[in-house]
This record gives sequence, structure tokens and C-alpha cells, in this order.
Amino acid sequence: MSEPSYLTAVRESYDTVAADYFRIVKRPAEFDPLSRGMLAAFAEEVRAGRGGPVADVGCGPGLVTAYMAGLGLPMIGMDLSPEMIRLARDTHPGLPFTVGSMTASGFGSGTLDGILAWYSTHHTPPEWLPTVFAEFRRTLAPGGHLLLGGYVGDESVHPAQAYGHPVSYGSHFQPLDRIAELLDRAGLVVTARLEQRPEPPVKRPYVCVLARRPESS
Repeated sequence: MSEPSYLTAVRESYDTVAADYFRIVKRPAEFDPLSRGMLAAFAEEVRAGRGGPVADVGCGPGLVTAYMAGLGLPMIGMDLSPEMIRLARDTHPGLPFTVGSMTASGFGSGTLDGILAWYSTHHTPPEWLPTVFAEFRRTLAPGGHLLLGGYVGDESVHPAQAYGHPVSYGSHFQPLDRIAELLDRAGLVVTARLEQRPEPPVKRPYVCVLARRPESS
């Protein structure tokens, strides 16, 4: 079975921009206080449960993966782009990284105590989000936690360039209520929602959503 065309576009685009993305993107220490607070809350929730492992899906060059490892979580980073994974391995040789897709991650059923999807699901077309969220639920152990962070809205955009290079991916922004509804349909219980107003140069609101796979499911 051939992979969805959007995955090919995302892989090829991020292989192209990887080096400049790594140079330009914010480091976790530069995140706003509320975002860092949600990351810390997620880490505390996971540590209070079984304690790991935790997958950072769409990890890019592994900057947030390493940050969360510093908060005491046993992390593994996964990204669709082999070039991003090469950068992650070179930069953080003590952490495991693997190439994979959110639609078919390769993680075993119920093997993860946490999933972090940090500004990584917006390249997923709306019709594929139920598949992605079902994969999150499948791989989470009962009682496992999900933290999803990203921009919200009600539009899809297809930039011609990003990070100084031509790209072919799309960015698909969903309202917060829609994200929460899809997580609920996938069998994940939303436990906290944080929405922040954009501050220039950011133009879109951004959110953090904490969810949990019920113990009994």
C-alpha cells in the first residue's frame, strides 16, 4: 500500500530545510512560560504514572526531545524526515531516534506511557487526523498521557517557501474544539486545554491540549 501523498511532501520538504530549520527554530528555553509550564506538567503526569517510555512524534532535530529527557522522561524521538533524524542523532547521541510516521509509528500497542506531539500535527490533512489520533490511542498504555501543542485556526495554507527553501507541504489548522472532539472520538479523554492569544510576529492562536487514555480502555 502506497503512503499518502502528503507524507511524501512533508518528508521531502523537511529533508530540504533541515539544516536551516535547526539553525532558526526556537530552543525550548526560549519558549513562553505557559508552554514550558505545560511541558513540565506533562512530564510530572508521566512520572507520576509508570514513568515511560515517551515518544516525541514529529521530533525534528530532537531539541524538545532532549529538553524533556532533561525533565526526567525516558524519551524516544520519531520523525518522518531522515535528515531531521540524522541531525537529532548527531546533536543528541545519547538519545534514541527513529524514522517513522504518525499514521503508522511502528510502536507496539500499549507500549508508550506518553506521547508528545509538539507543533507537529498541523501538516496532517483534516481527513487524516482521526487516523493519527487512533494511532496515538493504540500505542498509549492505559493511563498513558498525550500532550499536543500547536497553532489553531480554520484554514489550510500551502506555502511555496519555508526556512529559505522551496517546500511542498500544507499546513492545516483546526479549531481547538474540533481537536478536542476528534481526540474524544479516538478514545482519549481531554484533561486540560490552554489557548494563548498570538503575539507579533505570530498571527495565530496556539494551544496545548493534555489528554489521557483511560485506565479501563
